[in-house]
Amino acid sequence: MEKDNIGKVYSAELKKLYGGQRYHSISTWLKRKFGSKTIKLAIDGGFTCPNRDGSKGIGGCIFCSDTGSGEFASDIDSQIELLSEKWPDAGYLAYFQNHTNTYAPVDELRSKYYAVLRNPGIKGLVIGTRPDCLSDEIIELLSEINKTHFLWVELGLQTIHDETACLINRCYDLAVFDQAMARLCAVGIKTVVHLILGLPGESRQMMLDSVRYVASINQLFGMKLHLLNIVKGSQMEFLYPDYQPFGSIEEYVSLVVECLELIPPDVTIHRLTGDAPRPILINPPWSFNKRTILNGINDRLNLLDTWQGKKA
Repeated sequence: MEKDNIGKVYSAELKKLYGGQRYHSISTWLKRKFGSKTIKLAIDGGFTCPNRDGSKGIGGCIFCSDTGSGEFASDIDSQIELLSEKWPDAGYLAYFQNHTNTYAPVDELRSKYYAVLRNPGIKGLVIGTRPDCLSDEIIELLSEINKTHFLWVELGLQTIHDETACLINRCYDLAVFDQAMARLCAVGIKTVVHLILGLPGESRQMMLDSVRYVASINQLFGMKLHLLNIVKGSQMEFLYPDYQPFGSIEEYVSLVVECLELIPPDVTIHRLTGDAPRPILINPPWSFNKRTILNGINDRLNLLDTWQGKKA
């Protein structure tokens, strides 16, 4: 099948690419890449964020918890020991998750990244960061690592709409993201972009516009679609304590399916919802039902006989 036509028909080729699903999950891609189940281990690198320490802003983005959205982070060896009982043949990627994991002097970054890569259980790195924290020196370091180790970088964009970015206290505009993506792609670094669905003031069309924009990026490796969670310790707890981003699971599922239709088949899908720990979750009250939400997405894809990339 010609590349331009891939995705227009739910073909045998597409089913193989998707591992029998109707979207291109990162778990399927990683299993094909490494030959076995590969798990991301969330770790805390001890970083902060320019949107917290005053260099760009104070308090962080309004949706971010006081841990920097790293509630599940823990040390590598204890995670491997726990998970190896269930998946004895699994491989592992170290995920620098919470706060901004390129926000430090380059020598400190080099030391921390390579220290993790020396762990024999680690096959590569995943680094979450902001587009405005990628200096030329840091890009050079990431490029160096990318030449000898498996790597992808995750950029928290959340929305393409600068008015929303201002409201959520993101502290950079879309042009900064565009420049960061171009520089990462220029040196061949796989990049995953985060979007949040349900931000205050955003219509369904605005959210779909963000998906279209990101999906159109050449060399895009992956996307994360987060369900907005209002959690304890975030500014939203006080600014929007009663805000409901979606009225029901069904409303959210319907939007995600529409988003998937807009994303090209070769783009990997890293997340389709959000799963904040129940003790800190405020709204939406059903978001901890991750399995119910994912089952709903799969059921709707089947019901509508649709798939990732059908309308890309």
